[in-house]
Amino acid sequence: MIHNFNAGPSALPKEVFEEASRAVLDFNGSGLSLLEIGHRTPLFEPVMAEARALVKELMQLGDDFEALFLHGGATTQFMQVPMNLLNEQEVAAYTETGTWANKAIKEAKLFGHVEIAGSGKESNYMALPKHLSVSPTSAYLHITTNETIAGTQWQDIPYDCGVPLVADMSSDIFSRQLDFKRFGLMYAGAQKNMGAAGVNIVVIDKNILGKVNRVIPTILDYRNHIKEASMLNTPPVFAVYVALLTLRWVKKNGGLAEMERRNTAKAELLYNTIDRFPLYRGLVHKADRSKMNAVFVIDNPQLEKEFQETCKANGMVGVKGHRSVGGFRVSMYNAVTIESVSALCSLMETFATQKG
Repeated sequence: MIHNFNAGPSALPKEVFEEASRAVLDFNGSGLSLLEIGHRTPLFEPVMAEARALVKELMQLGDDFEALFLHGGATTQFMQVPMNLLNEQEVAAYTETGTWANKAIKEAKLFGHVEIAGSGKESNYMALPKHLSVSPTSAYLHITTNETIAGTQWQDIPYDCGVPLVADMSSDIFSRQLDFKRFGLMYAGAQKNMGAAGVNIVVIDKNILGKVNRVIPTILDYRNHIKEASMLNTPPVFAVYVALLTLRWVKKNGGLAEMERRNTAKAELLYNTIDRFPLYRGLVHKADRSKMNAVFVIDNPQLEKEFQETCKANGMVGVKGHRSVGGFRVSMYNAVTIESVSALCSLMETFATQKG
């Protein structure tokens, strides 16, 4: 049996794979493949409409918000957010919490001024800043809710920052309950908790748009995508459909409350195993540990290599840490089962008992 702990693209529910594979051969009994149908047809338009509606339903959002499915992955949003929200003479506040936050900061500086509201740099990004300094004149505050590489996650969201809150939720969207109404804009790549690679989601409070004085290219203006219901240009049809199937699965399995319960149980099981055995050393400050991506090391290089080989031999896929951190990274997204995490923990216990 294969246990998929890849950081992304990552595990998806089996029933999503099965339904998507049927659609590739024959979409909804049309005799056509999903890959060859027109996007502006009665076959696909309901897919986009349902996907957008399910996003808002799961997040419990009203008419002030719009959900968009766009090209370019979350990386495109690093520049599209400031292009739409930040005037050249204005300041945006950013939290500096790791690789992905730093990439967003770099792009934002192309469009206006950036102030660092809080930084985890001194801890090598193994802890999140506990006190933020956000100017009330900032255009917005940007946070990365979960740093996939560093293995940190905001547990206390800074809702009361006094300015619109913008969040990169690429690796923990739909994994827990949040007060989504208190965000101005949220974005995420689909390939972790929400579907296949190839599409990203942007959820926007429409009231924060239309306030910049620059000319925005047509394809990069959120208002145009809202007006055209995410069909301003040809959408990534297959990726949107897989996202729809995944969102249906989340709803059928208890929504975000149940996803949070499952993810908490998986994370507690793994972190308890890491903490029980001195052979393993967790890297992240305990209060900031991610429930999506657990990172740890074995300080003995030879044993670290042996553990990697043992994981491979036992079907544990994707546990090698990112090259910038080293060690191991176990990603526990929604579709990763408690049984897979339990199997890994049993392996870790056996290995530690033999080698520790």
